[in-house]
Parts: sequence; structure tokens; C-alpha cells
Amino acid sequence: MASTLFREELIALRKQGMFRSLRVLRGEPGPFIKVGARQALLLCSNNYLGLAHDERVKNAACQAVHRYGTGSTGSRLISGNIEPHIELEQELASFKGTEAALVFASGYHANIGTIPALVGPGDVIFSDALNHASLIDGARLSRAEIRIYRHADAADLTDQLQRQTSARRKLIITESIFSMDGDQAPLTEIAKIARAHGAMTMVDEAHGTGVFGPSGAGLVEELGLSRDVDVQMGTFSKALGSHGGYVAGSQGLIEILVNRARSFIFTTGLPPAVLAASAEAIRIIRSEPQHRVQLWRNVGLLREGLIDLGFTTGPTKSQIIPVIIGDERRTMSACRFLLQQGVFVQGIRPPTVPSGTARLRLAPMATHTEAQLQKALRAFEKMAQLMNAPKRRRSGP
Repeated sequence: MASTLFREELIALRKQGMFRSLRVLRGEPGPFIKVGARQALLLCSNNYLGLAHDERVKNAACQAVHRYGTGSTGSRLISGNIEPHIELEQELASFKGTEAALVFASGYHANIGTIPALVGPGDVIFSDALNHASLIDGARLSRAEIRIYRHADAADLTDQLQRQTSARRKLIITESIFSMDGDQAPLTEIAKIARAHGAMTMVDEAHGTGVFGPSGAGLVEELGLSRDVDVQMGTFSKALGSHGGYVAGSQGLIEILVNRARSFIFTTGLPPAVLAASAEAIRIIRSEPQHRVQLWRNVGLLREGLIDLGFTTGPTKSQIIPVIIGDERRTMSACRFLLQQGVFVQGIRPPTVPSGTARLRLAPMATHTEAQLQKALRAFEKMAQLMNAPKRRRSGP
């Protein structure tokens, strides 16, 4: 029944160039990865600092398995609150400059649990138009009124806040670094606006943590806003090279989440290996800024090379470099061509990005060499030549 029920929908997705399938990747996510049977330069990973294949992070995970076993074996309010949870949360709170922190099973779990725990009916959420799906879903689950303000537009946010004078609570939600365009939210302005209107602020630092700030804690730290942002949320699965999500903030915030965040209460705690790997990654980031320095060198080399080749990279101010193609079919053709050249860059299509803005999302790592990035640029040069070549006319009448 199911195979026939969705047949027409799947056919339509293929015709629209919107059909998705899972690629099989082999080996650890270093500068190179095996895509199917092909060895390729990996340029679409969130492993920004290369810590997912750092020997110290791997050893920390192995040692935790030997000491604590393979699983937490229960939700944290029953039997799963093991020592590595506490150690990681203490490390994280110190890293973020907050009173406390709480670890979730994933970034998605953190967002869909935190937002409904903070606001509900009678409250209003002000959400950036390009916020991540997990933030959108968390807002919907809260049953608070949702007001969407124009992307990164502080003036529109102010205007909408001024119209909502009767709300019990107001919560402004934004990402710090937007995952598809790589641009930054105007956090300093947002923090001032929040104070002026008595609103809470929640900042998703998934793509800022590990990359921005004097100690790598994120864009909030870089802008000196640690005391102005009420909720700092993020993930361990990107620059930290591990897995899971977190919320950092006041002791009162963490206590309310322990009592009200359903995605925390009703989920088994993360396994010891993952927790230990995350804690070790934080220690490395705090003590070794050279990884961030090298990442920014690689970002500059790649972005400038792409611009020189005539590609549009949008408003990015981060390690995320979008190459805007526009058409969904052309984007996936470009993805396949680059893979043939030994460069793996995934195509991103709607609904992840707005219609007409399909793109290749590049993300160099600190562990890429200049020679490897030059190889990628040569592949993009070939692609540019093919895309700009005039179409051949058909012969005959």
C-alpha cells in the first residue's frame, strides 16, 4: 500500500529536481572522504576545526567507554545522569561565561524543548525569517503567538515589539551565524532592543561556537554580550566535532529546563563517549587558538578564489561560503560535476533555502591545506567554463 501511495509524489519530486537520497560516506570526516567508491576532497562538512578526527578527542571517547560503558541507560532524571554529564556542563558553563549549562540529545532537542519551556499561550515570540527549522518547530510547539521579523532587520524587530504591549512574556529568537548564507545577526542591536522592550533573547550559536570569540565560545562572546543574552544555545556536532546540543545561561534558566523541557525529561542521556569527546574538544578550542587562525586563512583563500572566478557568494561573514546557482537542477548538476573532479560539495535546495536560491554550500576546515583548496578552485574553474559555455545549435533542418 505504502509503495503505491507516494508514487506520484516521488515522481513529481524527481521532475522538479527536488528528490533527495542518502549518500554513503566511508572513512573519518577529514580533509578527504570516500563518497561511494570515489575519494573526494570534503568541502561541505561542519567539522570546521577538524576535531572530529583529532586523536585527543577520539582517545577521550575511548577512555570514557572503558570507564563508564557504552550508554547512559536512562533519562537523566531517572538513572542516566552520569559523571560525564556534570563534567561537560561545568566545562561548558565556564566556556560560555554563564552560571550553568544543560546538555540535550541534539541541537534539535534543545530548541524544541527550551522554547516551549520559556513561553506559551499569552506570550509572543519574535523570530528571524531565516531561523533554523528546529527554532521554528520549537516556537510552534510553545503555542505562543509567533511574529516573524525580516531577516537580520533590527528596525523591523523594533517595530513589531512596539505593537505587542500586552504580551505576558516576549522572546526574541535568532541564530548568530545563519547556516545557509553564513551571515551574522545584528546581535548588539538585538540585545539593546530586548532591554528596551523587556524581552528575553535566545541566540542559536550552532555555527558560531568554536569559530568566533577570543576563546572560541561564539559570536556572543566576540561581541561581549554574554551577560546580555538570556539563552545561549548551540551544538557539539559542528566545530566541536562530537554530538548533542546544549543551553547555557542562568542557574534559574537551567532549573526550569530540567523541570519543563520535555525533550530533556523524556530522552535518554547522551552516552559517555560522546560527552567526554565534547569536553575534550572544548578544552582544545580554549587552549589552542591556532585552529581558528588556520580556519580563517582557509576561508579567505577559498572565498576570494571563488569571487575571482565570478561566483556569487552572498553576504557571508563566516566560515560558511554559499555559491548561489539559483536553479535546483543546475545546482545538482554542478554537485555531480564537482564530485567527478574529486570535490564533494553538497547542493542545497528548497525548502532548506528559498525558491530560486539553490546553492552549493562550502565549508573549509582548519585541516585543509592550501594545495587542497587550490585543487577545489581548479574544479570550480572548470565548472564555471562549462556553465558559461554557449549552447551548441542542433544540426539539420
